[in-house]
Amino acid sequence: MGKFDGVLFFVDYDDTLYNSHHTVSSENRAAIRYFIENGGYFSVATGRAHRTFTPQIEKEDIPLNAPAVLSNGAAIYDYATGRCLLHTCLDKSAPARFVQLCREFPQLAFEAYHSDDIYVHNPNRVTTEHLAKVGGRQISCAILDMPAPWTKAILEQEEPYLKEVQARLLQLWGDDYEAIFSNRYLLEVTAKGCHKGATVGKVAQLLYIDPKNLYCMGDNLNDIPMLELSAIPFAPASCSQAVRDWMAAHRAPLLGHCDDHAVAQAIEILDSIY
Repeated sequence: MGKFDGVLFFVDYDDTLYNSHHTVSSENRAAIRYFIENGGYFSVATGRAHRTFTPQIEKEDIPLNAPAVLSNGAAIYDYATGRCLLHTCLDKSAPARFVQLCREFPQLAFEAYHSDDIYVHNPNRVTTEHLAKVGGRQISCAILDMPAPWTKAILEQEEPYLKEVQARLLQLWGDDYEAIFSNRYLLEVTAKGCHKGATVGKVAQLLYIDPKNLYCMGDNLNDIPMLELSAIPFAPASCSQAVRDWMAAHRAPLLGHCDDHAVAQAIEILDSIY
């Protein structure tokens, strides 16, 4: 029996566990191993897809002993067994709808995720920088030539433009899609009901975790749905203003910057609780 038996800790990847230097610190890895060795379940909830997150596990030597939430909540993957436990997709109308959306917003770029391939429309600076960071290979083609169904799409432009796109998308098809910012330049589109909160909740149920023993940590808008589930919500001081405001409203203190091993700091707090 370990002190963290029955405790589940989910952490966002980019700019939370993975710091601004694009690495996972040895301090965070050591803390995660301590948490796991003492009975805790640890995993990652990320906007990254299977193809773009999987190489990070070996490269960064990330200890995981619970299924990971991928594609901003559209998938659950169990790396221990090599099995996909959940895979949801946008509806079959998505390509035609995105044609309409891009006609209305001609400066819009997006990535569409099908299987392990990433298809791009009208790639811009944001697209190039995003794919350079996550390591995905882009396949450029006409929207209606992109294989479907899509696990998710990422809309890319400056924030004011994307907010207009978000409002229009939800006005037209809000019953079918989630559209949540993962940062100021990336608007994640998944099937309705597929977000980090809902899918982290599914993993907690699979592992028979009592809600009082579920903890989550993240830095951006797309993390708020899972922070809402957390017995104590955690966020690094480097988080977005939206998360900073949410944490303040819930009287939850911020931890250190993601470059200062904030995940290890969260585990130190859990160590004091249990």
